Amino acid sequence: MELKKIVQILEEIAPPELADDFDKGRIGLILGLEGDVKKIAVALDANSYVLKKAAEMKADMLITHHTLIFHPVNIISKSLADSLRIALEKGISLYSMHTNYDRAEGGINDVLAARLRLKNIRTSEIGRIGEVEPCSSAELAAHVSDCLQTPVLYAGEKEEIRKVMVIGGSGFRNEYLEIARENGVDAFVSSELKHDILRAYADLCLIDATHYATENPGMEALCSRLRRLPGIEVEFIDQPSGLRAVNCVPDNNRVAFDNKEENVNEEKESCNQEEPGKDSLELMLEEQSRSQIRSDYRRSLGNEYRRRYLE
Repeated sequence: MELKKIVQILEEIAPPELADDFDKGRIGLILGLEGDVKKIAVALDANSYVLKKAAEMKADMLITHHTLIFHPVNIISKSLADSLRIALEKGISLYSMHTNYDRAEGGINDVLAARLRLKNIRTSEIGRIGEVEPCSSAELAAHVSDCLQTPVLYAGEKEEIRKVMVIGGSGFRNEYLEIARENGVDAFVSSELKHDILRAYADLCLIDATHYATENPGMEALCSRLRRLPGIEVEFIDQPSGLRAVNCVPDNNRVAFDNKEENVNEEKESCNQEEPGKDSLELMLEEQSRSQIRSDYRRSLGNEYRRRYLE
């Protein structure tokens, strides 16, 4: 299938006019190369890892949520050079669908809401608002973690949550949280939760489910839609974020660590104890001797460093 025909289909799925203003010039066909497209790779990010995988599977096109180049470039880094080299040498066209796909029907946020099994879902700005069976903050956080298979952070203890708003990616912004308040939302699921948001919206249950886990399902779902195209093979490239959650050290482990410190301190104290059979004068002379040896050693190191510098 011709590249321009695929671009037309992608623009029907996620119309460019749905994108935020900051996405202008950053979405759509980022790198268009000649030739028909027989195999498409889909991923969340366009980086060297993903491009290498796309090259290995002999893809003619890579469709991602995040574009390869977001900010204007004056200096090309090695990682960017490597990515561009792969795309150009292997003939991989690059297409990005970002905030337009967030808003689009069947896009990032629709898939996220469905994955979390929200009911009576409706669109509100870029996000989605839906309902859940009454649950506590801890129960909802556990549900989100299970549905998205990711560690989560949450704040705001509530005993009865019924209405939830979701936004994939970095959606913890004042304008979206104000929409949540206006709509009587109890909990807000997104990612990249900041301290000032925690303080300003303590009345809501805020669940940070990571950027990757809240957006990746939407890109994976795109594959099934593209597989309907005749003569096109589609493959998804998964690159987990690698984030892990670690809780505070349990009390029993903390005791073990404390005991280790006590043992070390005891050993230090035992080393400082006076040796039997020696009077205070002998101990004083030995200490002075050790101090002189340490001083001479430091001085020799200093001379060696200066010599190397001069050479």
